[in-house]
Amino acid sequence: VQLQASGGGLVRPGGSLRLSCAASGINFSRTVMGWYRQPPGKERELVAGSTPDRGTYYPNYGDSVRGRFTISRDNAKDTLFLQMNILKPEDTVVYYCYTKYLSIEYWGQGTLVTVSS
Repeated sequence: VQLQASGGGLVRPGGSLRLSCAASGINFSRTVMGWYRQPPGKERELVAGSTPDRGTYYPNYGDSVRGRFTISRDNAKDTLFLQMNILKPEDTVVYYCYTKYLSIEYWGQGTLVTVSS
């Protein structure tokens, strides 16, 4: 299983970025996928998750990003996305792609998002 995250970078407060996570080695369309982040000195936190259930995908979001971030997936390309809008300086951190496949958790290498003027 491999998760390759990309799309991070430097953006001004109020700006937008879209992260991508290309997955391989899993049955992507039937697998839970998500994004996590770990601010310095804090525990890892859920940013957004996507749970499949009989062809429908149910999103869930962390409290700090709800209403600003949107998770989506392209099953034809085995790719997960995170659209991040109205970015704030406190969103500055490395974002990790996540999946749990056949009861095993996997993490991508992370992509850094920096929100600064």
